[in-house]
Amino acid sequence: MILAVQKEIHPGERRVALVPGLVPDWTRAGLAVRVERGAGEAAGFPDEAYREKGAEIVDDRDALFREADVVLGVRTPGAAPEAGRADLERLREGQVLAGFADPLGRPEFAREVAARGARLLAVELVPRITRAQSMDALSSQATIAGYKAVLVAANRLPRLFPMMMTAAGTIPPARVFVVGAGVAGLSAIATAKRLGAVVEAYDVRPAVREQVESLGARFVELELEAGEAEDQGGYAKELGEEFYRKQREMMHRVVAGSEVVITTAAIPGKRSPVLVTREMVEAMVPGSVIVDLAAERGGNCELTRADEEVTHGGVTILGPTNLPATVPADASRMYARNLLNLLLPMAKDGTLRLDLEDEVIAGCLVTDGGRVVHARVRELLGEANDGAASPGGND
Repeated sequence: MILAVQKEIHPGERRVALVPGLVPDWTRAGLAVRVERGAGEAAGFPDEAYREKGAEIVDDRDALFREADVVLGVRTPGAAPEAGRADLERLREGQVLAGFADPLGRPEFAREVAARGARLLAVELVPRITRAQSMDALSSQATIAGYKAVLVAANRLPRLFPMMMTAAGTIPPARVFVVGAGVAGLSAIATAKRLGAVVEAYDVRPAVREQVESLGARFVELELEAGEAEDQGGYAKELGEEFYRKQREMMHRVVAGSEVVITTAAIPGKRSPVLVTREMVEAMVPGSVIVDLAAERGGNCELTRADEEVTHGGVTILGPTNLPATVPADASRMYARNLLNLLLPMAKDGTLRLDLEDEVIAGCLVTDGGRVVHARVRELLGEANDGAASPGGND
């Protein structure tokens, strides 16, 4: 059986789905590993490093897809809608394709993959259960995004993060406000604290207060009834507009008193809620910085533009959509390990057999047997769910 690793072709994507150090894990399971030429170069992994570990380097992308039984990628066609469209034609019946696929945001691509007969595993749908933590690529990449968001903000802020007592006087610490205390938010909190800032954080889930405070930040109390703020898969779910309106009113004071705001509130498959309004931005001190990690889905800040820099009233608003790709070496190591932990247990005697009874596989399997089988994606496509559809790990 052949396991292939594609070279990423989405603009700005520098990660790779397999790093050289993990090639032996696959070959020991009896799989032949083929890597598209140059696949790891942008992440700092030359072709020779793969070859030394037992992988074959392939020049022809068509041949790579045609002969592979399993294709690993960072972005499958759904997550690279323009650049990846040609890869849809390269898929074949029974082939396993694993990577980010954005099936909730672009479910129509799942239908096209199904039409080719391929089996799509969307890693962002891995259920957030204890057993699957080592397979959770969404969380591993969010950890990097939260870390890097603070560094980006620190680089743009016209003052220092830590308090400094010098002969020239005392410099007070910067004030950082993190909105959303999921994986990215907690990583941002920890990074801002390490840099010496005074950090406040807010999340609609009161249960995360202990995690926020354990990192040395102050949990902002907004006395609102959030109800059930996460779904059964552990992902944030959409709340009513009335809730968001009251939330914005109460956040105004905190945002106005902050010099850096990091927003991370994203809802899979839906537009990001607007939490930071134009009025809040205008109340901030000139020179302040907002880094909006929800920019890909419209942004948590009213003024955010995806992958652009906006200046309003002296405040800089940044909307990066792929911060993990800016540190591709470690992002690739983490992502490759996630894929290995997800699939290697099902690789034996040179064959990879997906266990459809496994709740992790059932939770992230989007297409199988020429059909879209994931219940939530079928619902988005307007298709009736039946006994053949997977339950879906995020419902």
